Amino acid sequence: MTISNADFQVIEEVLRQYAHEAYTTSKNIHTTGVVGTREGIDGDSESYIGQFRWYKPLEPEVNVMSTTDDTEGTMTNISTNLAKYIKTARSHGAEQVNVQQVISREDGLEKIARDFAQTRMEDEGKAFYNVLQGVARSEVALGDASGAGTGGIVDFDTDADTAATGFFVDLNAASGVFGAAATGAADQRKLFDASGVGAARGERLFQAIGMAFKDYEPDYMYMVTSPESLAQIRAANLVDEDRVTDGELEFTTIFDGKFRLLPTRFTQMASVSAGNLNERSTKCTFLMKPNSVSFAPIEIPTPVEIDRDASVYLGGGKTEVWYRWGYVWHPEGYAWAGAEDAFATNATFSAAASWTRKVSALNLPILPIYHA
Repeated sequence: MTISNADFQVIEEVLRQYAHEAYTTSKNIHTTGVVGTREGIDGDSESYIGQFRWYKPLEPEVNVMSTTDDTEGTMTNISTNLAKYIKTARSHGAEQVNVQQVISREDGLEKIARDFAQTRMEDEGKAFYNVLQGVARSEVALGDASGAGTGGIVDFDTDADTAATGFFVDLNAASGVFGAAATGAADQRKLFDASGVGAARGERLFQAIGMAFKDYEPDYMYMVTSPESLAQIRAANLVDEDRVTDGELEFTTIFDGKFRLLPTRFTQMASVSAGNLNERSTKCTFLMKPNSVSFAPIEIPTPVEIDRDASVYLGGGKTEVWYRWGYVWHPEGYAWAGAEDAFATNATFSAAASWTRKVSALNLPILPIYHA
């Protein structure tokens, strides 16, 4: 982009010094405890992708000893697994006509430099949310697409490790817990039950978390909350008096700290294949364990570069500045299944085909809940 005289609106008689308008971009959550680091993810390794490995849980062969049967006991095998992660590299820059500063008395490149940290953090935050959407899409894609909306977790006995079962809860689907599938506005289900009183307002939320994590339910979770859901929480007087400080944010919590609210206006609902969700479920809320997504920065050669061209603009010249950065976002429990010959974009981060589940469902840290 070219910074021109018009950008500075030269009105010296009225305004001499520029102030800075506050940013109103969506708040970022990637500097909180929901983000962790994983040994084995190295942003400075070769190629566009990398791999990390781990030991899988043992499946022990337990033998019952005998004093009469001399058959050899069955050995227990040790098995391992691996997952791929993908890198991304980003840049942004600006150019300024040198003589412009003579007229406006302002340096546009100084503004770019001042706000670079905000630009980078905002980019990393958008990529984070796109990773969440990709995980949700990949799990919904495991559904049966039959139109019944029964491809996810529908009751407390659902085994999400079985074929054609996604790790998500659709409150409006036919369910042994929530009842018949919603067919219209009269019977659609929101995340918080408006007919309930006090803690009963959150019964569907507790049912969903119990259905998904069973006896491995974590002590606390992060809930990515839309302004609409936050309004419902406040109206129901569910907000705890005490707050929790975590990372760079102070968290509002509900139900005695069980859920740490992460308010955002970023669209959590991602388009999915017709039939895998009930049509009344048009919104999505993410529940996330601590360290659900791993982050690693990438060291980019020449992270800041300035280029000058003296001959252009009839000898007035111009100056360009470029900023470069890179990182890895990786959801725990998944492997990258997308292209391996290019840096990841936000579009590929959010694609269903980009993520493959690699661990048992009870070890998955991200639960999408679909609701009205």
